[in-house]
Amino acid sequence: MISNQILQSTLDGLKAIARVELCVIDVDGKTAATTADGLEEYLPQARAFVDSPADSQEVQGNQFFKIYDEQQLEYILIVGGAGENIYMIGKMAAFQIQNLLVAYKERFDKDNFIKNLLLDNLLLVDIYSRAKKLYIPVDAQRVVLIIECSAGRDDNILEQMRPVFGNNNRDFITAVDENNVIIVKTLTENDEMKEIEHYTANLTEWLETEGYSESRISYGTIVQEIKEVSRSYKEAKMAMDVGKIFFDERRVIAYSELGIGRLIYQLPIPLCKMFIREIFGGKSPDDFDEETLTTISKFFENSLNVSETSRQLFIHRNTLVYRLDKLQKSTGLDLRVFEDAITFKIALMVVKYMKYMEFFEY
Repeated sequence: MISNQILQSTLDGLKAIARVELCVIDVDGKTAATTADGLEEYLPQARAFVDSPADSQEVQGNQFFKIYDEQQLEYILIVGGAGENIYMIGKMAAFQIQNLLVAYKERFDKDNFIKNLLLDNLLLVDIYSRAKKLYIPVDAQRVVLIIECSAGRDDNILEQMRPVFGNNNRDFITAVDENNVIIVKTLTENDEMKEIEHYTANLTEWLETEGYSESRISYGTIVQEIKEVSRSYKEAKMAMDVGKIFFDERRVIAYSELGIGRLIYQLPIPLCKMFIREIFGGKSPDDFDEETLTTISKFFENSLNVSETSRQLFIHRNTLVYRLDKLQKSTGLDLRVFEDAITFKIALMVVKYMKYMEFFEY
């Protein structure tokens, strides 16, 4: 069933065109939408009209119409005003509302299907049979995107996004929890990655314009069949989580860009703690002073290049070597050696992951 907000918007539009007053009530006799409070005085007659066999009726100069959804009575439309065309206007308004019922029911069915598809709640045979009934192509390149709003999902954001990003009958916008909006995007261009980059850029710009500037976007890999959409969704979820840990400065993150962070994210915490004890003994990277942490970060940024790192830190090369020697003595790892550098880098990422999970648990 369509929302009262949509009904009200429809009646306001019809009134502006036809210059008549309209009121829609449900089968329980409650007003769903109206353009004039005066029509509500006819609610008793409308309730009586529900039980009558007629589909339309004139009552005290007003026209009453029944609106059905698959032969099930849903609404009574009251059209007020005088004139030769009042009956014709009422029939057209009733037809418009009935078409809205059909359109929203179809969208609800599709939305329900997409939700169950994302959550892996459908058998393979059901996926293909329901997709066929809903006229959804099964063989198409698709990717799943997740938009996470920092303050939780606004109830209006779905209705705001659908006319902008989901009005082409190929893309689907839905939600399966209270925080995220999910887009199942159908790709139509030959350069899929370029199309995704362009789409996420437009999406980011729209979110900023609408006041969702703190939102984050993640997306999975491109899938070729509708049965694989759930996999792209799971990848997008992981990209969102891993992105917040290791790429917190980025607004948009793809599953394919997670690198080793994807592996660390799947490690059990006890194993991580054992690894850190083996590398640092009883110490932790948190115990290093700010100068040491800055030196390590800049050294990794410059691919272990001593000269470039010392230049960017505005220190003498020998000072940097001294700091690296000091770090080697305390940890047993020489960051100038590639293997030790990798071990140290992974250890820093593991610690970051552990701290994130600890905060998430609390």
